[in-house]
Amino acid sequence: MDWFNLYGLIFIIVIMIPNIIFAVKCKDGFENKWSNKTVEIFEQIGRYGCFGTMIFNVPFTVFGFSSDKAFAVYLIADSVLIIAYCLIWIICFRRNSVFRALALSVIPSVVFLFSGIISRSILLTIAAVVFAPCHITISYKNAA
Repeated sequence: MDWFNLYGLIFIIVIMIPNIIFAVKCKDGFENKWSNKTVEIFEQIGRYGCFGTMIFNVPFTVFGFSSDKAFAVYLIADSVLIIAYCLIWIICFRRNSVFRALALSVIPSVVFLFSGIISRSILLTIAAVVFAPCHITISYKNAA
């Protein structure tokens, strides 16, 4: 497995597109109703860890896909999840709801965790385990 994952980069870019559109269209952003600095710090560590390790394979921490079928499952599953993520953004763009908050936090969490496990990336899996509960908690607390 090479040091650079083009597919991971594409997945990250596609995940970021609706977030960038939201930031441009909704300049006020979103209201942070729940604040927990520790959880927020761990969320950011996990987020950037996931972004970095989806794109860059750190030597001796990534063992690659076990087979061509595993790689195909990675491409198909992540593509389906990311399409679902984008569709939920489109459908629920102006609606603040618990469903939207949970869907838009659970889906990328699953993408990162699944990608780490199936690519046998230790750092991506660890980053996803840190990111997922923090991101989901923050999203839920702000939507509830």
